[in-house]
Amino acid sequence: MGNPKAFLTIDRKEAGYRPVNERIYDYGEVEQTLNIEDRKLQASRCMDCGVPFCHWACPLGNKQPEWQDLIYKGSWKEAYKVLNETCDFPEFTGRICPALCEKSCVLKMSGQAVTCRENEAAIVERAFAEGYITANPPARRTGKKVAVIGSGPAGLACANQLNKRGHNVTVFEKDEYIGGLLRLGIPDFKLNKKVIDRRLSLLEEEGIEFKPSVNVGNDVKMEDLLKDYDAVCITIGAGVPRDANVEGRDLKGIHFALDLLKQQNRINAGQVVPLDELISAKGKHVLVIGGGDTGSDCVGTSVRQGAEKITQIEIMPKPPVDHNPDTPWPMYPNVLKTSSSHEEGCDRFWNLNTTKFIGEDGKVTGVEVEEVEWVKEEDGRMNLKNTGNKRVIKADLVLLAMGFVHPEQEGIVAELKLAVDGRKNIAVDGCQKCSEDKVFAAGDAASGASLVVRAIASGRSAAQNIDQYLNK
Repeated sequence: MGNPKAFLTIDRKEAGYRPVNERIYDYGEVEQTLNIEDRKLQASRCMDCGVPFCHWACPLGNKQPEWQDLIYKGSWKEAYKVLNETCDFPEFTGRICPALCEKSCVLKMSGQAVTCRENEAAIVERAFAEGYITANPPARRTGKKVAVIGSGPAGLACANQLNKRGHNVTVFEKDEYIGGLLRLGIPDFKLNKKVIDRRLSLLEEEGIEFKPSVNVGNDVKMEDLLKDYDAVCITIGAGVPRDANVEGRDLKGIHFALDLLKQQNRINAGQVVPLDELISAKGKHVLVIGGGDTGSDCVGTSVRQGAEKITQIEIMPKPPVDHNPDTPWPMYPNVLKTSSSHEEGCDRFWNLNTTKFIGEDGKVTGVEVEEVEWVKEEDGRMNLKNTGNKRVIKADLVLLAMGFVHPEQEGIVAELKLAVDGRKNIAVDGCQKCSEDKVFAAGDAASGASLVVRAIASGRSAAQNIDQYLNK
C-alpha cells in the first residue's frame, strides 16, 4: 500500500468518453484513457482493505489490491504478472466487464470506488505496448487432444488453460470469425476487434488450432469428434433469444437484437450485405424492447446508422438512482444504468409490456404497449399487474433485446441426447461433466446467459476439470 491516505485526498477520476458529436459518426471505441500519472494516482486510492470485497466479488478472483499497489509504484510488468494469474484476457474484461469489483469496493460506500476496471485495462495495454506479452508455448505436450466447441470467452479461456497444460487443443466455431459474441455480438465502439485479433495471434503461436465456419452437429458430427478427441468441451453459449410472441410478430421490420449487431460487425469487417438483407435504422423510428446491455448496444448502433428517433422500453420498473436498499453493498446494485449509447440520444420508458405489433402492407409501423405495475407479494415475489392503459409507439424498426433463454437444442444437444436442466441449459455435475462420457460444458451453455467474466471463470474451471479427467 504505497499511499495510505490517497483515498482521503484524491478523488475518483474516470477516463470518460469521446465527445458525443464526434463518436456517433464512427465505430471507434468510445472510451478514452488516462495518462500514466493520473492512472497511478487512481491506483493509489486503493485502501488495501483487511477484507478485500473487490476480490470477493470477482468471479475470477482477481487480486485487485496487489496490482493497484504495483501500478502506483510503477511496477507495470509485475502488475501484469499478478493480473495474468487469474484473468486470461484482461483486455476484454477491462473494456466490457460491469466491474463487480468496483461495486463491492469499500470506497463505493462513499460513492467513489477505485477505478478497478480502467486500471485493469491500463495494465494489459501497457504490457502489450512494452512488449512483455509474448507467445509462451508449453514446454512439453501430453499427447492428449481436446476439442472446444465455441470460441466465445468461455471457449477461449478453456482452450488457453488446456493448452498451457500441454494438451493439443482445437477450437471449432460455427461462424466465419473466431471470438463468439465478443466478435459479432459486441459493437466495435465498445470492443475493437483488433483487440481480439491481437490475442488470437498469440494463442495460435502457442499452439491452439482454430477452425472457423465449422458447425459441429451439422458439418461435423459429435460422434466423430468423440472418436478423434480424448475430451470435448461445449461452450456454445445461450444462443436462443427470448421472443415476443404477440399478434403481428410476423411483420417485416421486427428483428432480434443480434441480427442487427452481428450484421453491423460483419459490415465493419468489410463484408458486403445484399440490400434485401440489410437491417438499417437510417431515417427510421426505432423501438428497442429490452433495457439491458444488448438493448443499449442496439441504441448505439442505431444512432450510428442514422436513426430518426430511438425509443427503448423495459417491462421492469425503473431502478433507483445511485442506491437501492434491496441490493445493499457489497452486493451488485440494481440501480439505473446510463450507458454511453444512452447519452447519444434515446428516450427510455419502464413498466411497459408489448401487447401487439401493428403494421401496414406487411411492414411494422407501430407497437402497442400497456403500462404495468409490479406488486410485491407476502413471500417477496414480484407479480405483474396489467393496468389497461395502452398506447402505440411509432416504429419502423423493432429490435428484440429481451435476453437469451438457453443454448440451441438442435445439433449437439439433440445428437448426444444430453441431459438439460429445467431451463434447458446443458446439465453438468460438480466437475462440469455432461451426461455423456468425455463431454464437458462451460459458460452460458451450462449456466444460462451471464457475464463475460463469469464465462471466462467457467472456462478456466472446466479446463482444470478436463485436465484432471485426462490425467486419471
